[in-house]
Amino acid sequence: MIGDYIEEGLKRLHARGLQTVHGAETGSSVRANRSYIDSILLEMRMIDSIDKPDTSISFLGQQFATPVMSAALSRLNSILPDGLTEVAKGMAKENGCMWVGIGPEQELIDVRKTNVPTIKIIKPYRDHDLIFRKIEQAEKAGCFAIGMDTDFFYGSQRGDAPNAFEMVSPKSSSEMRSFIEATKLPFIFKGVLSEKDAEKALELGAAALVISSHSGASMDYAVPPMRLLPRIVRLTQGKVPLLIDGGIKRGSDVFKAIALGADGVLVGRALLAGLEMDAADGVAKVVNGITTELRRIMGQTGCASLREIDPSILWMP
Repeated sequence: MIGDYIEEGLKRLHARGLQTVHGAETGSSVRANRSYIDSILLEMRMIDSIDKPDTSISFLGQQFATPVMSAALSRLNSILPDGLTEVAKGMAKENGCMWVGIGPEQELIDVRKTNVPTIKIIKPYRDHDLIFRKIEQAEKAGCFAIGMDTDFFYGSQRGDAPNAFEMVSPKSSSEMRSFIEATKLPFIFKGVLSEKDAEKALELGAAALVISSHSGASMDYAVPPMRLLPRIVRLTQGKVPLLIDGGIKRGSDVFKAIALGADGVLVGRALLAGLEMDAADGVAKVVNGITTELRRIMGQTGCASLREIDPSILWMP
């Protein structure tokens, strides 16, 4: 099973002291998030069940075979030389969507050479000229969308950047509007964890939202993204696609997220486990394995497509 493969990869990463996520302060957000996901149960609907459910997804004009997308990854050379490009190759094999985080322009160019559809997520740098340059680089590289990690300036608890408070800063609505207006690409707000921010993002012209707590690293006792998701769904009323991340590593996790209103999910550490195990082939194996689990659960609950997955299948805590 893909779960055993992922756990072995995570053990190997941990043994090498790589990609460990403790969360902010007490690690409460990480624990609460996993606990909440696991507390949601599913009911079976086997009569008239589906033999071969369709897991394909349309997102911002692009078509993908799976709602399982890569997280906005970065700094993977400690795992494997050209690690980000290897992840991109794995995502391309599974006809998935690649997200890229902080990194040099050449790394983004190398990712795009794999021909995987790519989204560039930019950090909220204090230097706005740098932000505008990153936007230009993403456009030049052929990314089909860009966005910003709105919560990253508090990410140093996990060690995202030793000088995080010097390099990045919170952004006002007017500043975010200037970034959106600087590009013709769809602009994504990543790090939304409240109805307030979701409402502001919509007003500013967000093309999509990522409900996220930065893997629990941004704030202690943060509400689990999946618990907040239904409120964001009611607020946005289908005006923009909604994605979610945070500890998602099984097909059942993906199913629950979609049932609660997400259009897709971002997966990080599970893909890194695959990268550790077998490079690009390992990444592809993880995406395929999670999608296969999702497809099986869709069949067991009578859902022929992702659009047919709905909250009535869930037993909420």
